[in-house]
Amino acid sequence: MKHHPRSPSIPAVGLVAATLLGLTLAWGQERPAAGSRPANLAGKAAPTRDVPYAATTNPAQRLDIYLPKNAPGPLPVIVWVHGGAWSSGSKFPCPAGNFVNRGYAVVSVEYRFAQEAIFPAQIQDCKAAIRFLRANHEKYGLDPDRIGAWGSSAGGHLVALLGTAGDSKELEGDGPNKEFSSRVQCVVDFYGPTDMLQISNLPSRIQHATVNSPEARLLGGLIEQRKDLARAANPIIYITKDAPPFLIMHGDKDDLVPFNQSELLEAALKQAGTEVTLYKVVGGGHGGWREPKVQPMVEEFFDKHLKNTSTSRPVDRSE
Repeated sequence: MKHHPRSPSIPAVGLVAATLLGLTLAWGQERPAAGSRPANLAGKAAPTRDVPYAATTNPAQRLDIYLPKNAPGPLPVIVWVHGGAWSSGSKFPCPAGNFVNRGYAVVSVEYRFAQEAIFPAQIQDCKAAIRFLRANHEKYGLDPDRIGAWGSSAGGHLVALLGTAGDSKELEGDGPNKEFSSRVQCVVDFYGPTDMLQISNLPSRIQHATVNSPEARLLGGLIEQRKDLARAANPIIYITKDAPPFLIMHGDKDDLVPFNQSELLEAALKQAGTEVTLYKVVGGGHGGWREPKVQPMVEEFFDKHLKNTSTSRPVDRSE
């Protein structure tokens, strides 16, 4: 099997470029989701790991499925998309795993990194994963009509795209299960970038307009030289009145992805008439928050938009 690297290599570059790359990697270090705790899966079904979702042998196109035992089903689904500057990170461990204890199926998705394939490969993979879940919903006891997406940083960007570009055929890719929709029913976006053409307008520890920035790696070149692709990567341009509800959380002291990136998304969603909440974590940086309101807000949001016990029936996964 061909090896696909899952972490960026550091080329022989000058001191300035190396410093910028170090900041990129700092962005890429997946911190625990704000308000989350290490997953306690005692008494729950063992996860199904490394499930191929795109009919390939590429380890970057696999997902993990966590299912509760004997929970009423079909189960609502939370799809976790990890961050890592589109160039690092991992689907395991899954910060959303605790939601198994609340009666959800939790799915953690891996996707191709920018050093393997530039945008839109990453969102194409996420969409392929959603289609796979719908195509196999009976096998895993999932409710294909109750799928929410949650991600942080680069993962926040990708889940925002899942939410706004559900009907965008140009972002579907060539993966299987095209007869199924890649739409999601709600989105939780933790400090994801949105408009790359404006991301350099505010102070940041990352020089986003340089060739070593996360955005340049994702786009395959400088933002200024890839404006069309940068625009295509912007979740805002796909927003319609049919966009699903959004919960956006962002620290107002984030020095990697400016808080304004989430303000832009919130404003556009509001203008379209979409249900959206932007929660400002006062004094919060790029994740790693200790804000007690965050976890309850996420739980309430998913429960509101994905829980519907009146249509549930028992599903036994004790085997």
